[in-house]
Amino acid sequence: MSAEFDTSHVKNIVLLGHAGSGKTTLAESMVYEAGLIPRRGTISSHSTLGDYHELEKERGNSIFSKLLYTRWRGYKINIIDTPGYDDFCGEVIASLRVADTGVMVLNAAMGVEVGTDIIWQYTESFKTPMLFAVNQLDHEKADFDKTVQEAKDHFGNKIVVVQYPLQQGAGFHEIVDVLRMTLYKFHDTGGKPEKLPIPEQEREKADQLHKELVEAVASNDETLMEHYFEKGELDEDEMKEGMKKAMINHDLFPLFCVSAERNMGSGRLMGFIDNVCPSANEMPPQQTVQGKDLPCRSDAATCLFVYKTVSEPHVGELSFFKVYSGVVKSGMDLMNANTRVSEKINQLFIVEGNKRTAVNELAAGDLGATLKLKNTHVNNTLCDKNNPVELVPIRFPAPNLSVAIDPLVKGEEEKLSQALHMLVEEDPTIRVEVSAELKQTLLHCMGDMHLAVIKWKLQNQFRLEVRFSKPRIAYRETIRKPADAQYRHKKQSGGAGQFGEVHLRIEPWFEGMPEPNGLTVRNRETHQLPWGGSLVYYNCIVGGAIDTRFLPSILKGVMEKMQEGPLTGSYVRDIRVSVYDGKMHPVDSNDISFKLAGLQAFRQAFQQADPQLLEPIGKVEVTCPDDLTGSVMGDLQTRRAIVEGLESEGHFTRISAKVPLAELYEYASSLRSITQGRARFSIQFDHYAPVPYELQKKLMEEYNRQAELVE
Repeated sequence: MSAEFDTSHVKNIVLLGHAGSGKTTLAESMVYEAGLIPRRGTISSHSTLGDYHELEKERGNSIFSKLLYTRWRGYKINIIDTPGYDDFCGEVIASLRVADTGVMVLNAAMGVEVGTDIIWQYTESFKTPMLFAVNQLDHEKADFDKTVQEAKDHFGNKIVVVQYPLQQGAGFHEIVDVLRMTLYKFHDTGGKPEKLPIPEQEREKADQLHKELVEAVASNDETLMEHYFEKGELDEDEMKEGMKKAMINHDLFPLFCVSAERNMGSGRLMGFIDNVCPSANEMPPQQTVQGKDLPCRSDAATCLFVYKTVSEPHVGELSFFKVYSGVVKSGMDLMNANTRVSEKINQLFIVEGNKRTAVNELAAGDLGATLKLKNTHVNNTLCDKNNPVELVPIRFPAPNLSVAIDPLVKGEEEKLSQALHMLVEEDPTIRVEVSAELKQTLLHCMGDMHLAVIKWKLQNQFRLEVRFSKPRIAYRETIRKPADAQYRHKKQSGGAGQFGEVHLRIEPWFEGMPEPNGLTVRNRETHQLPWGGSLVYYNCIVGGAIDTRFLPSILKGVMEKMQEGPLTGSYVRDIRVSVYDGKMHPVDSNDISFKLAGLQAFRQAFQQADPQLLEPIGKVEVTCPDDLTGSVMGDLQTRRAIVEGLESEGHFTRISAKVPLAELYEYASSLRSITQGRARFSIQFDHYAPVPYELQKKLMEEYNRQAELVE
């Protein structure tokens, strides 16, 4: 049995927009309109196909992306419904990777919201063909013209009106379509509208908008422009092809009207999707990691890409994929191009929310799911063994929030480790780090809401109670002036004794510094430290005061102390150590004696060398609305930030600053509070810088207090 839909009859769309814009309700209307479900579910009754997860029902909004599909006039439309909060941007980015058209849903009562702006930046990076759907036109505060103007202000004049409402608010039931020059009149219950002539009083406005639409389409194609000049009009086929080409090139963004809740306009939107929006084989080919093109053709070797995995209780891992080439069939053996491991596709499904329907095969361009792939994860490519190809992976953003995590019940560390591993498998924007340096397990995620979802999953899916706490800061220690020290280790307790005496000098090390003053250099070793910085180790011993065989032991003692610095127990960096004298005993000297002598001599010298604590500094970039720039900068300055630049980006300002990481704990919450969620930020480690004297003193006292408690 061949695939039900060929490549050119599959359309993949992703519904995008700020939380509350109505994406899930629109998806429900589209599936209902096509006759795939007998009645429409609602968010309030927790009965939609999309938000079926227990947590989503509890919170009343989407948290995970959901795959649905509908059949419409000989086409299959795969619909991915996405969450609207930036904390769940991983779900949006993965969905954009496999969609061929984005539908940006705008709330007519709210206009362009912060989530819309943030998501738009992701669509720009993927160059996804886009159309806009102005929703909730039946809301009492709906303002279509204001919403369209805001959209043009934010996203440019490539937005072109295809439809406008004849009424707004509670009386909304008629839409003027300026592409087809038709009035759609809906019954109160929505559904299929009557098609009527445009009223005479609207004719001038409709003609003007029609002309603007035709000119926008013609301006992106020389041939169409010539036809337009010759005829003063473009026919329907020319408009269809011109709009498709302009959408693929990101040159045109058609705008439609809907009331998802009352099922008005969704059928026309689906008609436009199957008639005009591109299928996968009309999009630019995918890129392989080798830099080659992979055209989307069903008559080529099989290649599919896994963009999402979900762990289902009692079932196992469900892997969602897009077929980028060839045909995938149940029972097929494919090779994982990333791991070179063979995987058998035991079952194939098309997905409708939490409902799965088994199919025998899927053609290039289609989306589907399969169960129990043993060694395949998000971002992996499965391909024909004889035609290996690896597709470019999705680049997920770096996390913005870090917390330490521990189980509340002692002995559940292994259980927590396994649970966190499963969460990372499902969500690549989560990162788990077991820090030997900080002696903490760190959880990195996208923000407070993301963290709340992780906690819910740990409690409800894995039956684990956990504690989140502030992560320790990875300080570094160094010195600011030279110092000499000597230490004699002597131990006599019957039998073989221990004896070693070491004289050494330590200095702050920097690239290009002169050789040690007044010392004869015999040998030099440079060690790049795993935690950053360097240790430069000199043998300056004259006359054999210490045998050269003991020098590695002295180095070992120095390195051991550098792993737990004298100030706060932090790693030590950028030091030059010169061993220039000492004593040994013909019988009692051994490696352990010189290791301990070296360690203690280094510790003493370090305390006399004007020790300095260093703190990690992050490069922070905050993008916020212009009117909130002052508030954001004021908050940054309370965090010891040095603001380095302000850059205008449309209605937004990008603030660049260097901020100590110690001051950025819970910054995501503060920024959301200051800006009502209208800003976003990123943090990257930049460099280490000296800690202010008073703070260094406080941290040293705290460390010494903790050390006394341990003793």
